[in-house]
Amino acid sequence: MKTVRFVKMHGAGNDFVLVDDRAGDFPCEHRLIAAMATRPSGIGCEGVILVQHSDTADFKMRFFNPDGSEADLCGNGARCVAAFAREIGAAAGKVMRFETAAGFVDAEILDDDLVRIAIPDPKGLGDDFVVAGVPHKIVPVENLAKTDVEGEGRRIRMSDEFAPDGTNVDFVCYRAPDRVLVRTYERGVEAESFACGTGSVAAAVVGVAQHGLRFPVRVKTAGGYELIVGGIKTDAGFSEITLTGPVKRVFEGEIDLDSLGVVPE
Repeated sequence: MKTVRFVKMHGAGNDFVLVDDRAGDFPCEHRLIAAMATRPSGIGCEGVILVQHSDTADFKMRFFNPDGSEADLCGNGARCVAAFAREIGAAAGKVMRFETAAGFVDAEILDDDLVRIAIPDPKGLGDDFVVAGVPHKIVPVENLAKTDVEGEGRRIRMSDEFAPDGTNVDFVCYRAPDRVLVRTYERGVEAESFACGTGSVAAAVVGVAQHGLRFPVRVKTAGGYELIVGGIKTDAGFSEITLTGPVKRVFEGEIDLDSLGVVPE
């Protein structure tokens, strides 16, 4: 029997299972992670996050989508992992740096329920496509309520244009001078998410680049929470991008991985 302790958290409605894996003994088997994330037979979440040892930062963050695939970065997950790392002692104070597959992320815990992260500079604004740690296709719309996020999002996410890995798809209403409304079809979740941190960043930088918005940009998520995207725009591009928003510790527990019924490959 393999029992794993975990903490459940959410960032702006985006929920995660977080595990202290500094010992490096968590079985990173994709089917097992998918079973953990499945509702209602597993714990249920939009991502599984491991805190691991790092030789170059306070710790390393590994992020797995609920389908078991691994992603380079998750913005709301990164804010949650900062709070979790402080709780377990992986970070000594309120300011920390951690390693991700997308690069180093700096984080600051502003208070018990508010975290700000600084993420790697976004890349590529051609044709409303942005890599903000992970890829996002921005689709400006006038009426979010009438937008077919599931159907149209799935079509774009699976289109040949973004093969083979696909993309996240963000449907965005821009409200000058500094407000954005976003609904996201999330790759790996394969459904609409209550919030997407990197999607909020992508929507904000496109808004500043192409729709006359200015930093800081306030982003209203599908779950009703607000995220704030800060940054600097110059002729050379964007820099010093930050994402600030709420985090909430929901509960802690333990799970017997054998109970998930996944046979090791």
